Amino acid sequence: MTQAIADLVLPTLHSITELFYKEENILFPMSLETLTPDEWQEIFAQSHEIGYALVTAPKNWQAAPRDDIPTPTTTQSDFIKLDTGVLNLEQLNCLLKTLPFDLTFVDKDDIVRYYSAGKERIFTRTPAVIGRKVQFCHPPDSVHVVNKIVEDFKQNKRESADFWLQMQDKFVYIRYLPVRNDNGEFIGVVEITQDIKDIQQLRGEKRILSEE
Repeated sequence: MTQAIADLVLPTLHSITELFYKEENILFPMSLETLTPDEWQEIFAQSHEIGYALVTAPKNWQAAPRDDIPTPTTTQSDFIKLDTGVLNLEQLNCLLKTLPFDLTFVDKDDIVRYYSAGKERIFTRTPAVIGRKVQFCHPPDSVHVVNKIVEDFKQNKRESADFWLQMQDKFVYIRYLPVRNDNGEFIGVVEITQDIKDIQQLRGEKRILSEE
């Protein structure tokens, strides 16, 4: 039993030690040389979404002042004509955030281009993932699965990839679907993630006419 525990613990301790070394001697020094004050401020703003480990979350921290981002205004150019209707940018953005599931879109070059920022997301995401290769958004031991799914989509070998797992009190259903244009050309992948625990428990009927 002791040896079995050691076989599990020692590799983990080695990985943690190696991670600390890389952070302190490679990642942090490089970041200090490369990132601008505005970028550090953005990192701080997004860190609360992910959370902190081993340290108390700082309440306030201010880097160099940054220019305010202008609030989009609704003009004629803000309207987007879709196949089955017309929405302005505010309507489209709010609609996507209201959907009861998470959406993530990855383009044909494997770059993350969008994720929906709903109130109750399953997996934590921040704007930092935008523009990043999707392979860098998954644990190393699952990257080969992601690559296989995407490659199958690109070669028209499959039309979906579904997964489901138990996460604490949630039962998470994950779907990957290829996105194609009207000519059938592959333009990306959409990931749909939803907690379906309550849906699984539905029984009988509840018609809209019976709603009080």
